[in-house]
Amino acid sequence: MTWTKAERYRSLRDVSALDMETLRTKTAASPWRFGYHIQPPTGLLNDPNGFTFFNGEYHMFYQWFPLGPVHGLKHWYHVTSTDLVTWTDRGVALVPETTEDSHGAYSGSGFVADGELHVMYTGNHRTDDWTRHASQLIGVLRDGKIERRNVAIPDVPAGYTEHFRDPKVWFENGFYYAIVGAQRENETGCVVLYRSSDLNDWTFLGEVKTGLDPFGYMWECPDVFELNGQHVLVFSPQGIEPDGHRYHNIYQSGYLIGKLDVETLTFTHGAFEELDFGFDFYAPQTTEHDGRRVLVGWMGLPEIEYPTDRFGWAHALTLPRELSIENGELKQRPVKAMTKLRQDEFVNASGTAMNASTPNRYELELTTDGSDFTLELLRVGDESLVIRYDEASRELTIDRTNAGEPFATEFGTTRTKVMDVTSLHLFVDSSSVECFVNDGEAVATLRVFPSELDKGLRYEGGTATLTGWTYE
Repeated sequence: MTWTKAERYRSLRDVSALDMETLRTKTAASPWRFGYHIQPPTGLLNDPNGFTFFNGEYHMFYQWFPLGPVHGLKHWYHVTSTDLVTWTDRGVALVPETTEDSHGAYSGSGFVADGELHVMYTGNHRTDDWTRHASQLIGVLRDGKIERRNVAIPDVPAGYTEHFRDPKVWFENGFYYAIVGAQRENETGCVVLYRSSDLNDWTFLGEVKTGLDPFGYMWECPDVFELNGQHVLVFSPQGIEPDGHRYHNIYQSGYLIGKLDVETLTFTHGAFEELDFGFDFYAPQTTEHDGRRVLVGWMGLPEIEYPTDRFGWAHALTLPRELSIENGELKQRPVKAMTKLRQDEFVNASGTAMNASTPNRYELELTTDGSDFTLELLRVGDESLVIRYDEASRELTIDRTNAGEPFATEFGTTRTKVMDVTSLHLFVDSSSVECFVNDGEAVATLRVFPSELDKGLRYEGGTATLTGWTYE
């Protein structure tokens, strides 16, 4: 289906209750809806936004176009949780309806100020000749809705294009800081920094200097935080060419570990590392509470058609991951509260060859002796998702070539990570797989669309133990 501008930029306020019910019915008919992930009620979900702990709850918003699986007029949808596992639907929180966000309330972050949950986000406005103008807006969550507070950053600073978005705010030493993804006029990506003492007047400090120049044509969704005594800069660069086993998705997401000096605007750091070596991961955002830094990403990518599109919906958010830096490397582990979802064990076996029937939604732990193995998941006839490890080359390969309905094959059907492998921790939810390797040393996220719901698994290789739990 080809969408006109008028169809893409239609506000939720202009949609009848009957039209929305028709959309919900179409979406509900999809065989690939999730059981324990955040997903849109209809339409398209993309970036996680405003991820914050406030008043005893985690608040998560996400980019939402309600009317179909395309990137149209972006609203913010809202869900909350006390444990990062079970989420309560709070409905749409932000409908774009001011001049500044007339063509979309785009991505941003949440923060607590003066006892209230605030957000800063990018408003997009298009002129009659479709010229884009980006501004950064502040709102306050009241009675479940985001009320506009002020235009914090009305214009793009000199030297940068209107690809200027996704502010992430934090408070440090008496000031609010906002890091913003940007594109220079020479069409290379970077991040810039602002500072304010009162949320009203924001001073442009300048560009954060890194050792990555050039590195793609746009840096999206920046996030900076301190973890285990070091700073981590997370961002999603666009325009990175494949390099060996790395950077094979249309766009990438990764991080730098180092030290940010907000006075000199320098970030000294190590190498850029991908956050996820799977097929479907982008635009992550983090929050911190009670000493835990937690990350959630968009389980999808832009400019790709997914099989769920024909049911009028697309995408989900990843499971929350708790972050730590250990021996100089970032580790990502599923939050411990995921164990609340465990029901009956459907497999508990050891050996060199194992088979089991699997439910539609489950958790699986595999511990191996470090030698070669092949693990097939979502086995239906000739279909399966294959996870293969070769001890000699140290290559862990995820192969979705024959894992159901194909999509995005122009970006390849395998992903490989070079590392020693002794354990996998997997979460399967109807049409997604998240694979944590070696207790979070690496993670791979991917979508798969099997032709049938009744599936199985098979393991062959060195001595291993498999334990699996059915999920609700």
